[in-house]
Order: sequence, then C-alpha cells, then structure tokens
Amino acid sequence: MARCPVCGKPLDWGQLVEQMLALENAREVMKDRELFIETLEEFVFKCPHCGEEFYGRYLPREEVEKVFELLNEFKGSIDWERKKVRLRLNSLLALDTMLEQWDRKVKG
Repeated sequence: MARCPVCGKPLDWGQLVEQMLALENAREVMKDRELFIETLEEFVFKCPHCGEEFYGRYLPREEVEKVFELLNEFKGSIDWERKKVRLRLNSLLALDTMLEQWDRKVKG
C-alpha cells in the first residue's frame, strides 16, 4: 500500500484522490487514463499525518493504475457535489491484490 515518502505512514487513496478533485478539470482527469496518471505524477499531495507535501510520482505506479480502474469501474464512485470519494479504495486495492495472488497460486 502507498506510504508517505516523507514520514512513511500509510496513505488513504480516497483522501489522495479527494485532494485531486480540487482541480478545475477533475472530471476529465478521472475519465482519461493517461491524463490521470500524468496529472497524478505532477500533483503535489499533502500527507494527512506529517503535513509535508510530496509529488504523486512517488506513489506506486501499479496502485495508481488500479485506482484509476476502480474509480471508472464503479459508477457513482465520486460525489462531485461534495468532492468526496465514495469507494473504500484501500480495501478494494487490498482485495484486488489478494485475488491476484490467489490466481497465481491456483495457476502455478
């Protein structure tokens, strides 16, 4: 799971995406995979634990791609009026990782 590159504490992907919802073109960013990844990598996030800022490029790329997929797979995953993420992204990422590991064990 993603961790703050400054303090090392685990980060909540929902909170990270909510920080990005302040962008003027947030709706377009959330729909276009390449734009999402590019924007996230250059976005300056603030750690909720230590308060330090860091660039999104320091977040795990594999998780970034999965977060994009999850946001677009579930309709209504973002409450645009309140600028809140409705999904528990960390839980879904953990479940996805467990299922991938299970698939590898079963196929291996």
